[in-house]
Amino acid sequence: MRHAVIMAGGSGTRLWPLSRRKKPKQLLHIFEGKSLLRRTVERLIGLFDPEHIYIITGKDHLPPIEKELPELPKENLMGEPCPRDTANAVGLAAHLLALKDPDGTMGIFTADHIITPKDVFQDTVRRGFEAAEKYDDALVTFGIKPTVPHTGYGYIYRCHELDAGVYEVREFKEKPNLKTARLYYKSGEYYWNSGMFAWKLSTIIDQLAKHQPTLNDGLKQVAADFHDQSKAKTVGERFAAQQKISIDFAVMEKADRVLTVEMPCNWLDVGSWNALADIFPPDKFGNILAAPNVQLLDAENSIIVSESDHLIAAIGIEDLIIVHADDVTLICKKDDAQRIKDMVQQVKSTTGERYMQ
Repeated sequence: MRHAVIMAGGSGTRLWPLSRRKKPKQLLHIFEGKSLLRRTVERLIGLFDPEHIYIITGKDHLPPIEKELPELPKENLMGEPCPRDTANAVGLAAHLLALKDPDGTMGIFTADHIITPKDVFQDTVRRGFEAAEKYDDALVTFGIKPTVPHTGYGYIYRCHELDAGVYEVREFKEKPNLKTARLYYKSGEYYWNSGMFAWKLSTIIDQLAKHQPTLNDGLKQVAADFHDQSKAKTVGERFAAQQKISIDFAVMEKADRVLTVEMPCNWLDVGSWNALADIFPPDKFGNILAAPNVQLLDAENSIIVSESDHLIAAIGIEDLIIVHADDVTLICKKDDAQRIKDMVQQVKSTTGERYMQ
């Protein structure tokens, strides 16, 4: 059986103040009235029925996600006791699925991507699953063909082609400097690492056991007791003791065999407010308006964001980001968007958790 697991953890600090601990970025309704999580599920429908789509997220996010996705069985929503990065999210999901379908195949998808067109995405995912089942000793990753020499993404260095659009992976490369990124882009032999995968459940568990035996043993124990409410405290303590590490560092860079399938889609990792410029069409003055009620006068090249009908009125602004939440308004220069994390830390240090929840 084929299963889709969507990783929907994290709080999206760079999208504060709308993205909070109780309402992370994947649940914000600023993307054509739909959340990123909803859009992710809709991309998968047709490849998977709702009974085989799973969400792994923080346990505090389960109630709003259950409300957001009522078509998914409640038991398909897996709540991590605490954040321990993607190796633990992937590993826990793999062990839980393996308990009921040990011969199954699992795809990993993330809830903070915008990918179009849907038909190309689905065709590529099918090829990825076919590759994972044909070459069942391999872990399969989906590679995005670069459109620019981007320095903010990891890269996959491919080698020979096995089947149409399916390549052996020579090496994973960390985020490069601009000079190196230009070389990668020019060569045509590198993909952006999308963070999406497909593999046999037995294969990913075997690779976890080989390359991260302590982590894998802990996850196996957590999965065995995961649904036993009488053991919830023990499960939480055991999971919290797990090493915090990404699936790339823990397994993918060490794996015995990795393949990549080219995904020729428009792909965007929504990691900052500036990324909205790649999603929303600008007005005639270059402004991005991701808000329902905005009035501008002599405003240029700015990004305005809100989920509510609160009127945002701005005069004589240029190159700004304005984000309105019920209890916080953020204003910064577009060039300072990377400093939002610093502001979050300052707000926490002076006001505690009041504006983080």
